[in-house]
Amino acid sequence: MSIEAETLQREVGRRRTFAIVSHPDAGKTTLTEKLLLYSGAIQLAGAVRSKKAARSTTSDWMQMERERGISVTTSVMSFEYPHPDLPDAPPAQVNLLDTPGHADFGEDTYRVLTAVDAALMVIDGAKGVERRTEKLIEICRLRDTPVVTFVNKFDRECMEPLDLLDNIEKKLGMTCVPMTWPIGMGKRFKGVYDLIHNKIHLFSATGHDRVQQGIEVESIDDPRLDELLGDQVEDLRADVELLEGAAEPFDHQAFLLGKQTPLLFGSAMNNFGVRELLEAFIRLAPPPDARAAITGAAATKPPAPGEPVPTRDVAAREPEFSGFVFKIQANMDPNHRDRMAFLRICSGRFERGMKAFHCRLGRPVGLGNARVFLARSREIAEEAFAGDIIGIPNHGTIKIGDTFTSGEKLRFTGIPSFAPELFRRVLLKSPLKAKALAKGLRQLSEEGAIQVFKPILGSHFIVGAVGQLQLEVMKYRLKSEYSVDADYEGVDYTTARWVTPNTDGKDRVEIQKLMETFERKCDANLAHDGHDDLAYLAPNRWNLQKVEERFPDIIFRATREHN
Repeated sequence: MSIEAETLQREVGRRRTFAIVSHPDAGKTTLTEKLLLYSGAIQLAGAVRSKKAARSTTSDWMQMERERGISVTTSVMSFEYPHPDLPDAPPAQVNLLDTPGHADFGEDTYRVLTAVDAALMVIDGAKGVERRTEKLIEICRLRDTPVVTFVNKFDRECMEPLDLLDNIEKKLGMTCVPMTWPIGMGKRFKGVYDLIHNKIHLFSATGHDRVQQGIEVESIDDPRLDELLGDQVEDLRADVELLEGAAEPFDHQAFLLGKQTPLLFGSAMNNFGVRELLEAFIRLAPPPDARAAITGAAATKPPAPGEPVPTRDVAAREPEFSGFVFKIQANMDPNHRDRMAFLRICSGRFERGMKAFHCRLGRPVGLGNARVFLARSREIAEEAFAGDIIGIPNHGTIKIGDTFTSGEKLRFTGIPSFAPELFRRVLLKSPLKAKALAKGLRQLSEEGAIQVFKPILGSHFIVGAVGQLQLEVMKYRLKSEYSVDADYEGVDYTTARWVTPNTDGKDRVEIQKLMETFERKCDANLAHDGHDDLAYLAPNRWNLQKVEERFPDIIFRATREHN
């Protein structure tokens, strides 16, 4: 094996790329801060609090996030951490993606889950598994994404740990394997017991913004435990004995297939169990793996109906570079009005100054100004390997789903766009801002933050979103980033469907005639989206059903594949 191949094998093997997902307010972004604190990436952790708080979090970089104490965008952060079992080996390279918790931004979270190799699920110990968490785990299960679970907020009164185990297993359909166990809860919370290494970690609730080493005791039967825990020690010993007899042993293969989830307890706010979580994740989470891609001419132009679609698995350790764009973010730096495309490297190695083949455009492009991230902070990427996330400055030529390679025609699939359920007509207050509005809506649409429709009849844009908060974020960003002030009028649409003709057994003339008839009879409800695809905007489900019955040769899709 050549030196270059050995370097690639080693570098890919030490990558751990994962997303943090949870129901809103479970403590996901605060946990992100503490993971960065343990890595040494930041020296003082912010917390998600009210707008009057002195500090804000590193991952919530948008002004609106800092004001409201919510996450509405995905942040990418990279840091190194020593491998807990291999102190002399190179440190693990951790790529962490903090996702929006709110359901309105589920599409952003879904796209992030296509770009990671594992997920960290955060659960509020007082509430157990909530509805949003269930939906996110369904997405993980569709992709067989390995999931590590962290039960947060044990410094407050929570559900009993055994009840939480039952709650998680019933609602998520995964077997829980506890790796740590809480000692008390609320005011009596003393720390966590490491069931795998038979160690105990005790923490103080003071000074929670700095790393605390804690106290380690070697065994559950150590007499020192009686001194440290008092009357709580017997409860801990009884719980550990019960778990040793009843809990399933950890099966790494079952974890990689998404059938088992390691379970850890703690409090992100007070650093209880955070280091144990990070080290467990580095031990257990998989390095980058192979990904399926469409190859050849079919990567850029769909084959004729009935023709096979050629695919192959692209191995992470292949020497040739490849990657796909899963997110575009505009105005990360408002002073420069920049736009950044987030690219997940799937194979090979990126080097500063290299050119890559842009498969959709069919030409090479320079990647010399690619960046690596720590939320808002970023620097020029000198090199990166499979599993890493890099940012490519985007001047309007890059779209979500675009694939870049060393030359081979590929297209990585599975990056969907969902039909919106909330619609508004945009009415400009000043006609002079028409150009700025069109630019803002186009860029926000390319990000996937909203969906934009231009009706065949009429001149006003219609915006579509999943929920009200998504619309509020759009209004805020149009005003703060593009200086567009507008009114947003309700319209009689409740859902959208992307329409394409069923081409089976039809020639080009028949297809053209079919679409002309459809467009003529339904023009009041037809619009082109931001990608110029035709969509039917339905006022209600009954109307949609009737149109589908009238035009059986038209396919109505609730999702569309990016590119």
